[in-house]
Amino acid sequence: MSSLPIVTINSWGKRATSRAKVATLLFGLCVACGGSSAARDSAPPGVSTLALDPAIDFAFDSLDGRPVTSTATRGKPTVMAFVTTDSLPAQAQVDFLAAMAKRDLGRVNYAVVALAADRELVELYTKSLALTFPVAVIDPGKASETTAFGDLSLVPVTVVLDRRGHMIWRAQARVVRADEIRGALRGL
Repeated sequence: MSSLPIVTINSWGKRATSRAKVATLLFGLCVACGGSSAARDSAPPGVSTLALDPAIDFAFDSLDGRPVTSTATRGKPTVMAFVTTDSLPAQAQVDFLAAMAKRDLGRVNYAVVALAADRELVELYTKSLALTFPVAVIDPGKASETTAFGDLSLVPVTVVLDRRGHMIWRAQARVVRADEIRGALRGL
């Protein structure tokens, strides 16, 4: 008599062994193909690295004296659009934000920052749209000083900040519809 145990392998055991081998193979391929943390940490163009970015510190002078600052926006999600008065896509972006602000009734902060040298033109623009949220004006020549929001040379630039002031979403040079912004706001 032999002292070796008798081992019976059923079909479940074969499937489990096959799955383990496939999982090991896939893991090995991911590592071999350069699945490094550097690849994960780099975001595609126009997208923030989410809440990994530090909280943004900003202060803009608004037309009506309401604060457009990092301190004033903390505690609520914030949607900001950087626009010019001579860009049709930027004007369409402001229209979307105006409709969203009316629907949100204060649950989300909204602000527009106009890159314009003519403050009076921005005031007329704001009044004609009957905007309920603050509108700030910065000189286009000083736009490069607001580097925390990234490149502002192609408008509109729309950003979403979380309750703590971290930029969690960003879109540039395109009109962003309400459903896409709401998707970025979901869960904040």
